[in-house]
Amino acid sequence: MSTILLKNGRLIDPSQQIDRVTSVLLKDGVVASIDAGDASADHEIDVTGKIIAPGLIDMHVQLREPGWEEDEAIASGAASAIAGGFTSIACLPNTEPPLDTPAGIEYVRHQANRADKCNVYVIACVSSGRKGEQLSEIGTLVEAGAVGFSDASKPISNPELLRRALEYTQMFDKPVLNRPELVELTHNGVMHDGMVSLVLGLAPLPVEAEEVMAARDICLAEATGGRLHLMSVSCSGTIEILRRAKVRDVGVTAEIHPCNFSLTDEALRSFNPNCKVNPPLRSADHLEACIAALADGTIDVISSGHAPRASEKKMHEMTDAPFGMVSLETTLGLTSTKLVQPGHLTWSQAIEKLSTTPARILGIPKGTLAVGADADVTVIDPELNWTVDPANYLSRSSNCPLSGWELTGKAVHVIVGGVVKM
Repeated sequence: MSTILLKNGRLIDPSQQIDRVTSVLLKDGVVASIDAGDASADHEIDVTGKIIAPGLIDMHVQLREPGWEEDEAIASGAASAIAGGFTSIACLPNTEPPLDTPAGIEYVRHQANRADKCNVYVIACVSSGRKGEQLSEIGTLVEAGAVGFSDASKPISNPELLRRALEYTQMFDKPVLNRPELVELTHNGVMHDGMVSLVLGLAPLPVEAEEVMAARDICLAEATGGRLHLMSVSCSGTIEILRRAKVRDVGVTAEIHPCNFSLTDEALRSFNPNCKVNPPLRSADHLEACIAALADGTIDVISSGHAPRASEKKMHEMTDAPFGMVSLETTLGLTSTKLVQPGHLTWSQAIEKLSTTPARILGIPKGTLAVGADADVTVIDPELNWTVDPANYLSRSSNCPLSGWELTGKAVHVIVGGVVKM
């Protein structure tokens, strides 16, 4: 395998608390040395003015294969991840059939290996068939390679099932990922419950649906000692519940999607179905609370929430169109533009939430550029201005309302296992 020297870049590695200009040598698929300015290599890349970061990791991606290939395939999703700067992704089990068997996990891994793009990890079903009734075969799925357990977009409504999942997964040190939503409060809802929904006459998704479920989930995590990861938080009330739980050292982490710190419910006035996401775009006060929670560490992770849906599915009225937005290729740009450039986060904080912390939660040997670590690297140009154009996405879907947005900050080189992918 060839050697690669990344010369004169700003190495930001939160796992080692490094932030300085230096050079990094990659050899035989691992990080051979840092401060390697005098080293010779088969391939040298001048990254002056760029950021050398541990490969970005997205722990919330819908790949839709098998079953929904009209939305996304494993190969196209992995290619989209590389374009967005991600070297590793964890895919959710909302496929058809759901990923609740070792054979299902093996299928995803096989297709990912064939695609030969980024690393693809599998988050398997908490419940058999995602029906929320019986626990899946947790131990067998761990042996097959599952790195976490979730029913994806279906919240775990049964508290006894969640309690047992939190207890059982402790045997394998795996997290349970749950989307906090009390479905009895969101039935037929379309958008955030507020003045805009009242004016537009669209059915509401109240914040209480998220807050009540988050409180229940945290209570069960505290009682069992299990590892809970709250997916897709969006409300100020949820953040206050999280903040108090962290003071008590409850084993809970949380993530947010870029749309929930970049857009408000005002975007729904366009009646663009691509603005229909779940959790919904909230009002400005919730958005500000989320940004503050990112800054103070209450929210641990930024994940794309990539939810591709074929154009024909989105070409309906708001009430009938499915939820979802593609975002693998804009997550880094939105993080830079909406969080780093205004000074809410430093680059080190952003990279920690996009790489180091997801690796720690999933228990995968990534998220660091320590000597001997896998040579997964994302090189970021923090000053690169670019325009969002969904027509150029590598994803199979283009359901994104950001067409024409001007963003600053983009991945310019992506290296996976010592191989240049972009």
